[in-house]
Amino acid sequence: MDDHKGRTATPLLLTRGLTIAIASVLALSLPGAAAMADDGDAAVGDCAGNQSYICVDAKDPGTEGTSGSRPSGGGGKAKGKKHSAVKCSVKKLDPQPPAENLGWEGHKPGDGAVYVRTCAGPGATGQSSGVFWSKQAPAAKAVDPAVLAREAVDKMRLTGPDIGILPKPGGKGLVALPVWMWTAKTAEAYGPNTATASAGAVTVTATAKVDQIVWDMGDGQSVTCTTAGTPYKASYGKRRSPDCGYLYQRSSKDEPGQEYHVTATSTWTVNWNGSGQSGQLTETRQSQTQVAIGQLKVLN
Repeated sequence: MDDHKGRTATPLLLTRGLTIAIASVLALSLPGAAAMADDGDAAVGDCAGNQSYICVDAKDPGTEGTSGSRPSGGGGKAKGKKHSAVKCSVKKLDPQPPAENLGWEGHKPGDGAVYVRTCAGPGATGQSSGVFWSKQAPAAKAVDPAVLAREAVDKMRLTGPDIGILPKPGGKGLVALPVWMWTAKTAEAYGPNTATASAGAVTVTATAKVDQIVWDMGDGQSVTCTTAGTPYKASYGKRRSPDCGYLYQRSSKDEPGQEYHVTATSTWTVNWNGSGQSGQLTETRQSQTQVAIGQLKVLN
C-alpha cells in the first residue's frame, strides 16, 4: 500500500504544477499581469480596491451606440448609449505553492509571493484568470470617481423623450394648425434620476436631468424646448402650446409614407460627487415618431 501511495503522489504533484504553469501563461496574456497586490485584494492596472472588492477597469470605458429600441409615448423608438466594464480582483494565494511550482517564475518562497488575478466582463473572454509572481505588495491604487460616475449613469437606464404629440400618430393634422409636443416626466425619460456606484471604500452619487429637447420636425425645421412641454387637452381647442409647439407650412403628402418623421433629442446634464471630488457629464438620447399633415381646404 505504501508503494501504491508513492506511485500516485508524484503524478498528483506534477498535475498541480502543470495547472499553475498554464495559469501563469494565461496571466501573461491578461492586461496588468505584473499587477501590484497586498495580502488581500489589491490594485490591478486601472482597478483598485480594499480587501474584497470589485473594480471598474478604465481601459474598457464602453462603446457608444444604440442601446435598443423601446416604444415611446408617441410610438417612436428610443436610442441611447451603453457602457461596459471589466471587473477584476487580485488575491495572494493561500497557501502559497511549493518551491518547485512554476508559479514562482524561478524565485524562491519568501522572495515575494504568488498571486492570482481574476477578470470577468465584456473586455475579458468570459471569466479569465492568471497566476503571477510579484516582489512587493504596495498599496492599492485609488479608484477614479469619474469612472464610477459613468457606472452610476448606466444604472439609470436613461431614455429618449417619452413622446406625446398632437396630432396623434395614426391621425392627421392640418397645415397652419397648432402641433403640440411634450414628454412624460418619468425618471428615465426626463429626470431627475439618481444612482450610486461603489468600488472599495469609494462611493459616487450621480443625478441626471434633461436640460432641453430639440424636436426635428421632419420638414427641415427644428424647435428647441427647455421644458417637458404641456400635454394637450381637448379643452384647449385650437390654441397653441404655451411652451413647446409648432405650425407646419406644407402638407406631408410628398414625404415617405405621407408622414413627417419627427425626432426628439434630449440633452441630459449629470452632476456627480464622491470621495471629495465632483464633476459633470452630458448625455443625449433620442426618440422618434410620425405625424401626418394634410392641406387645409378652403370652401367657396
